[in-house]
Amino acid sequence: MKILEKQIFHLIFLGLLLTGVYTAAKGEFLLGSWGGLRTSDWLWLSILVPVAHQVYVVICWRGELYYQLLSKTLGAKAFMVWTAGFMILFIARPLTVIGLAAANRGTLPISFGLGLLLAGICLVPGIYLFYSVIQYFGLNRALGLDHFHPEIYQGQPLVKQGIFRWTSNPMYTYGFLVLWIPGLLFHSRAALLAALFNHLYIWVHFYFTEAPDMRYIYGSK
Repeated sequence: MKILEKQIFHLIFLGLLLTGVYTAAKGEFLLGSWGGLRTSDWLWLSILVPVAHQVYVVICWRGELYYQLLSKTLGAKAFMVWTAGFMILFIARPLTVIGLAAANRGTLPISFGLGLLLAGICLVPGIYLFYSVIQYFGLNRALGLDHFHPEIYQGQPLVKQGIFRWTSNPMYTYGFLVLWIPGLLFHSRAALLAALFNHLYIWVHFYFTEAPDMRYIYGSK
């Protein structure tokens, strides 16, 4: 089944990342609580959300691209329903990292000024990325409209304006730097661990889900 193409590698690398988080999550990584939840609860919630998010993307993108499952089931509302689910999980990613950072605050021995400086460095490319996506790439395309209407996008050139001039995939290279900000502002080791997991795991999605799909849509099949 095309929907499962390269997903065994997805599972292997996910297993390695989860093992890394489990191994690192000791001592000061687990200190604190916030909102009635312990740091360990927030940590695993901040890991579960991106896993659910990326599995959701695999099922919906591949199901639609190769079998038109969403369109056949939901008709004209397919992309809107997909987007609603995507955005709920997308927004939950930073929210859980913020909760984790609040719970585990003060466990990273850096000064307020350094944390603020590093957070600013992470924020600047995120802002430029948002501008570039809206101005040059298109929000619907970023949400995966090409999986719903590959015939429209097939053969189109890659976007090379804005931040896309510097790398072919700024959304993963620079966009996920935003998830490092809560850990830097709250001085939280656990939040930085969750940000690292998110940043590495999105590349698992790229190599084993998005890249094969892009070759199908834009290049040779």
